[in-house]
Parts: sequence; C-alpha cells; structure tokens
Amino acid sequence: MKVVIIGGVAGGATAAARLRRLDESAEIIVIERSGYVSYANCGLPYYIGGEIRTQDALTLQTPQSFFRRFAIDVRVRQEAISIDPDGKTVTVKRLEDGSFYVESYDKLLLSPGAAPLIPPIPGAAHPRVFTLRAVEDAVRIRAFVAQERPRRAVVVGGGFIGLEMAENLTRAGCAVTLVERLPQLLTPLDADMASFVHAYLQEQGVELRLSAAVARLDPQPGGGLTALLESGEALPADLVLLAAGVRPDTALAQKAGLALGERGAIVVDAHMRTSAPDIYAVGDAVQIRHIVTGRPALISLAGPANRQGRIAADHICGRESAYAGAQGSSILKLFDMTVASTGLNQTAAAAAGFACDAVVTDSPSHATYYPGARNLTLKLVFEKESGRVLGAQIVGFEGVDKRIDVLATALRAGMTARDLTELDLAYAPPFSSAKDPVNMAGYVAENVLDGLVRQLHWHELEKFRETPGAAFLDVRTEGEFQRGHIPGAVNIPLDALRGRLQELDPQAVYCVNCHSGLRSYIACRILAQRGFSCYNFSGGYRLFAAVEQDRASFDPTHACGLPLRD
Repeated sequence: MKVVIIGGVAGGATAAARLRRLDESAEIIVIERSGYVSYANCGLPYYIGGEIRTQDALTLQTPQSFFRRFAIDVRVRQEAISIDPDGKTVTVKRLEDGSFYVESYDKLLLSPGAAPLIPPIPGAAHPRVFTLRAVEDAVRIRAFVAQERPRRAVVVGGGFIGLEMAENLTRAGCAVTLVERLPQLLTPLDADMASFVHAYLQEQGVELRLSAAVARLDPQPGGGLTALLESGEALPADLVLLAAGVRPDTALAQKAGLALGERGAIVVDAHMRTSAPDIYAVGDAVQIRHIVTGRPALISLAGPANRQGRIAADHICGRESAYAGAQGSSILKLFDMTVASTGLNQTAAAAAGFACDAVVTDSPSHATYYPGARNLTLKLVFEKESGRVLGAQIVGFEGVDKRIDVLATALRAGMTARDLTELDLAYAPPFSSAKDPVNMAGYVAENVLDGLVRQLHWHELEKFRETPGAAFLDVRTEGEFQRGHIPGAVNIPLDALRGRLQELDPQAVYCVNCHSGLRSYIACRILAQRGFSCYNFSGGYRLFAAVEQDRASFDPTHACGLPLRD
C-alpha cells in the first residue's frame, strides 16, 4: 500500500507515524511545502518573543529523523498543486527549482491546515507588515525585531495569535496597540468574561482599540507605517502584524472536486474520508461535528487535528476507528494570566437554540491561608431543565488549566451541574480548597436549578432598571461601597441586613449585589424567606466594574467574600 500525505504538521505528521506503527510494509510519502515538518506551530509567538530561545526547539522531527525512526519519505519545500482522484495521482512542484513531477497513491491524506486571513487593507504588502503561520514567518519576524528594534507595533486581530503576539512583542520591547473589529477580544468567551482580559491587558501596557478596523496602512518617510483606522485615528507603527483569523486552506481540495462545507472546509465522515474514494482529510481544513450542538463546525486546534490524524491512519489500515467530534477546548497564556474555555459560551448556546443559564463564580486558586492564592473567575453554562453542562470559561492565573480540563471531561461525559458537586477532586492547601472551584460552580448552579435563588446577569441590568419597582441593594461593607458601586444602589452590609429590613420597600424588586455573588446570595436567601422579591446579581460588583469600567481585581478572597486587605 502506498500512502501520500499532503501536509506534514500536526495531523499529517501524526497520521504518518501511526501508519508506520500499524503497517511496516506501507510506502509512506509526506509532501510539505514549508522547509519544516512536525513543528510546534503553537510555539511560534514564543520564539519571536524570545521565551523559546532556539529555532531547533520548534522542530519536533526533521525529514532525516522521520526517515531514521519511521522509514517515511518526507519531502519538504515541495507543494502539491493538483490531485487527479480518478487517476489517483498528485502533481507536485519542487519549490527550490520550479520543476514538477507526478506521484501516484493508493490512499491520499490531506492535512493542509489553515491560512491567515489577509484583510483587503491598502498597504498590506509593505515589508513591515507580517503574518504568522509557519516557522519561516516566525524566523523572519524575529530577525526583523532583532535588527530593526521596532518601538511601536500594531496587531490587527484579537484572537489567539493576535493576543500571543501582543504579549511577545511587548516582551520584545514594543509598545503594542491591538485593533479588533468586534467589541471584544477572544470570541470563545462571553463579553463579560472577556472584560477581565481587556482590563488585564491594559494593565500590562497593551492599548486596545475595540470595535475598530484598519482602513489603510500608509508608509512614512522614516521607514515606518501609519495604521489609519476607519474612525480616522492614526496609529504610528514600526511593525504591523495581521492576525485577523484563519480560513481552511482548501484550494487544492476544491480544485479536485471534493465536497466542501462550513466556510469552505472539507466535508469528511466519521472515519475522516472525503467525498472522493481513497482520499482522507484531517486538521484545520476539515468540517467536523461539534460535540455539544451535533452540528457541523470548524475547530482549528492542534488536539483535534492530532486525533483526526490517528483515526484516518487507523481506517486506512482497516481499523474501524471513528471521530465523534470536538468541543473546542482551548487555553491561552497572556503574560501571567491564563484564559481557557470548553464547549459553548452562553451567547453561542442561546444562538444554537438551547434554553440555557449560566453562573459566574470567583474562587481562590488554592486555600487562602496558604501563600500565593489568586482568584480565578469561572463561568459555567448549562441547560435550564436538565442542568447538562454546555460549556465553561475560566480567567485567572494559577490552576486554570486543571479546572478547565475537569470541566472539559465533564462536558464530554454528559455530566450535569449537579454532578460537579459530587466530583471527588484532589485537595491540599497548596493546590486547592476543600471545595474546589469546580465544585463551587456546581453548588451555585444547583441553587439556581433548585429555585433557591433567582439571578440577574449583567446584560439584563438595563432592562431590569425599567421594571416597575426595580431597586438595587449592595450588601458589601461601607468601605467597599464607597470605593465604587452600581448607580442607584443602597448600601446595607450583609451582617447588618437582618436588623435593617424595615428600611427596605416590601413592594420593590431588588437586585442584590456584593463583590462576587456569595454574600449577595446569602442576602437573597434572607430576603426571600421574609417575603421580599429579589435577584442575585451574578458575578457581583467585581464583574460589573470589569465590564463597565475596565477595572478588575484578582486578589484572593475569604470564604465570606471580603478582600484579604480590606
């Protein structure tokens, strides 16, 4: 059996190695248009920023090491330019000399990945304008930074690559302005959770221009550029990085007549077979099934690509492996912050037709009496009736990674918010609390599901103000209240509430808030059992300040919700 693989990164490299382990006699050829194979694509921004010091560290395998270990013929700097599905051949161009040859196959696997979206911006062809996809791009940007020492950079796009590059260009000495067309960064997050990222980024010196777009890039006499925004604002730049997103690189598949679906991605079945006999496809270029919605989706992440490569190799070798789909679990390092998500956010869940709700909790990463604890903010999205976990988002510092992995596993297993309260998670003071943040999210969601408390989310605030009898009650301490509060709120500290109930209007409907939602929940239980109508403001004043004022605190809190240094 002769297998030709087009694309030697992630899914393609995994498929090649798996094929060899399953079939020692197969002839396996990998065609890769870059000069590298099996490289750490996700590590490229950190090479530019100097955190990864050597170029060699990015390369997991070389053509030579692949051949020595797996007897696989890896051909770099060669590009497949056409496929003949009927004749079962691929036409290949040698990029070094421009010559062509035709390679036959018994099975063909496509792993072309995704290409950067290049916005139609006049001036984008300037030599100081870069995109980041392959090792060669990273080498070119790092050399430019080392030689030209740019002082000002404009990053266009607020997704993963844009944010990672904003961090690493800042570390390299640039003053960075990030321009994003949408009103928020990181669309896997809901807007309320993204607001914590906005506040933190600005603390790190990154300037944000949200709901903004670059109209053109004008060269300047001194060699730099001016990024002119549609608003008319001019941003001086010595370097511009375009990171406006990616698209499936499927021109080759389209030309071969393969069926395409979501955003031009290659349609595959559960075995990663395309619409053409004996042609498989994996990775960022394929349309897969979303685990939560059951609908076609495009999820450009390394984990799914590697699993798909393994499944395609299995099926080529006669094994009945099948790919169930993905849920889009992701994580991002942003300076010292960690941002992670899995499944659907609340906006996407509602758009998909789910009757859903969400809870926002703030928990210390480990026991607060053990030094070094910092808050992490967790948003859990769940079905209203069943309580089934639909997704989760976490923003924080220490311990975010292990919590999102627990929640990703819970989602995959079809668990409910109630099930989260039963998880027996490892505890010791340096690592967690006896009630882990995942357990706490389950407890809060369970209270909502059981009707022990009604919630009000930040995006419902203005509509609530129009409700007849609407009133706002802040149960934080007087000092906390004086430092900032929701407009119109009356302050009665929680510990004084039972003795001051006569100050409240029994005909009013109260939105009750504290710092994070814990004290206000206790207040709501007091009020509800005394006949008052009330809602707990989800996420508390801390979330309100992040959304409305770009202010966020990640200091740990006591179990009562009071700041340690209040």
